[in-house]
Amino acid sequence: MKAFISIDVEGIPHVVSKQHTSLDGRLYAEARQLMTECLLMVLDSLYKLGVESSVVADSHGPMVNILPEKLPDHTELVRGSPRTFSMVAGAKGCDAAFFLGYHAKPGTPKAVLDHVMNSLTLQRVRINGEDCSEFLLNGAYLGELGIPVVMVAGDKSLLEDDVKKFAPWAARATLKESLGRYSAISPSQNQVATILKDACKKAVEVFNTKQAQLIRFKSPILLEISFTSTAYADIAAHLPHSKRVNGTTISFEATSMSEAYMVMQLLMMAAQGIRSQVDG
Repeated sequence: MKAFISIDVEGIPHVVSKQHTSLDGRLYAEARQLMTECLLMVLDSLYKLGVESSVVADSHGPMVNILPEKLPDHTELVRGSPRTFSMVAGAKGCDAAFFLGYHAKPGTPKAVLDHVMNSLTLQRVRINGEDCSEFLLNGAYLGELGIPVVMVAGDKSLLEDDVKKFAPWAARATLKESLGRYSAISPSQNQVATILKDACKKAVEVFNTKQAQLIRFKSPILLEISFTSTAYADIAAHLPHSKRVNGTTISFEATSMSEAYMVMQLLMMAAQGIRSQVDG
């Protein structure tokens, strides 16, 4: 098996503050270390289970969080942003996907740092009427590639919501239980190592016994994006064939999940451009 691992930070144990998640945050170095430690636990477990190689997509913020000098030889690292397909760049050619450090969608109660893709510009993303987490968006794109998600590790609120609903076959590893947007209970790193080892074992078994399925949305794909400002929707509405739903929301009908994903990225970056010029 060739594994694809997408790693975010908000679902990593002990990460609870914006000081953890920004490059200039006082706790950012701690978050990088915790991310890298959790990743190494997964890589080691998978290698011992017979996974020959892994592609890791560093998937938070500027996507340069993982300490590359710590990675083993059987690993490739996807780094840097912006890049096409964002959190799942580099997945083509892999057999199964593992999501590590994932968090809940916007508006989820008791969820650490809940958001979707960019909390400063995006309020909500819907596909075919379904409110999406990053897990669901990324899983549906991978489903189109024929790659099943076999493990998700992160905030319990995500695991008990979208993961249980859309990927019940996947191994679930609870790395933290939220007490609110900026607080959580997390196990020790030794306990985390055991949790991840057990989840990896189950995930590989799910793949080998062909229990894993693909996450798919029916085509055509109706993408709806709600922005945090009407100014961002003003610019997004310039996209040909898009429709303005209301002051902050636009919709776009895509022929595939990959097209919807790229449109979402394009409009998000346009919004970020407006924010840096006007609202920054």
